[in-house]
Amino acid sequence: MKPLARWLAAALVLSALAFALSSYHNDVYRKLLLWVTLALGYNFLFGVAGQVAFSHFAFYGIGAYSIVILTFQAGLPLPLAIVAGVALCVAVALAVAIPSTRLEGFYLALATLALAQLFIVVLNEGGAVTGGAGGLADYRLPAILGVRVTGPWYTVVIVLLMLGTMALLARLDRSWFGRACRAVRDSPEAAAAMGVNVARTKVIAFTLTSALAAVAGMAYAFVDNTVNPPIFGLENAFLLLFMVIIGGAGRQAGAIAGAVALYLLPFVLSPLIGHHHALVFGVLMVAAILLQPRGLIGLYDALRRRAA
Repeated sequence: MKPLARWLAAALVLSALAFALSSYHNDVYRKLLLWVTLALGYNFLFGVAGQVAFSHFAFYGIGAYSIVILTFQAGLPLPLAIVAGVALCVAVALAVAIPSTRLEGFYLALATLALAQLFIVVLNEGGAVTGGAGGLADYRLPAILGVRVTGPWYTVVIVLLMLGTMALLARLDRSWFGRACRAVRDSPEAAAAMGVNVARTKVIAFTLTSALAAVAGMAYAFVDNTVNPPIFGLENAFLLLFMVIIGGAGRQAGAIAGAVALYLLPFVLSPLIGHHHALVFGVLMVAAILLQPRGLIGLYDALRRRAA
């Protein structure tokens, strides 16, 4: 099957699933698709470009809040609000990336961790603009060309967003830029010796993946029609990191497997063991990291080699 046909088939299957699910399961499905979208972007930043950053979820929140504020408080038309929101996120990402990506490892993680925490403080202290601790609610996605997109049809929009993100990042990974990112990840000194502009490569990777997270955040803003600070807290930022590590950093299939497994696992554990599911969830994550460092995709590769 040709690549275009595979993408079309995936879009049709994933979209058709939305119309087969109940309202509740459609809500779970939409959020799962957004987690997969975030994991794909973070996998490129962390697994391919080698940047340990905790600001990914902050940019997800910036996208969500910006589309609501620009549309319903500033009164901008939705298309213009989307463009302005993306531009805002790119500006913030560049302001963070240019100084932060010159740092290495632990120090980069600390810098982006500070940004994530600062973002939560701004949301809580933002008054009427951000809604404070209660956030913003009671709004609806404006009609697009006279048509209001709701229910399963909005799930289709998120399916297309996820597949578009996946296709873009897959193409980048196979390009010279993807090879430059992997070279910088493995050895910045060797990459620089081969003519790779290390600082520019890091800035572009950070800004691009942050912008993609912001676009996913804009889609999330109309899933529950509410945004509030706890959604974008550090707990979810760490969960996103665990998704990529447990799935298999550096490979899109690993990011998808990790996002699906860790998002759905609490739904399976909670009915079985009640409020203790968080403890078991943590133990399983630690065990997975220790016993299978290459993640779920590494386990799949090992099983496939044995079967062959």
